Amino acid sequence: MSSQINASSRDTASNHESVRTPQNENSLATSIILFVVCFALFLGAIYSLSFLSLGNPWPMAACLVLFALAFWIPQTILGRSDSAGEH
Repeated sequence: MSSQINASSRDTASNHESVRTPQNENSLATSIILFVVCFALFLGAIYSLSFLSLGNPWPMAACLVLFALAFWIPQTILGRSDSAGEH
């Protein structure tokens, strides 16, 4: 393991050279709100399965969409999928 820091991981908004790590990327309140939203999507996906029947395929479609969003939002939109090389 080396301790090299890439130039792309530096925070350019501040005057001093600070490194953005997972510990200081979001505030606690933001992290809690993001967790609640994504967990609500996940629970909504599970709840939609209670309406599933052979004659009605829409609850399964809703389950797949909500389940995909619950994982896609944090990994893609919030940019956490590209932070593996920070440490």
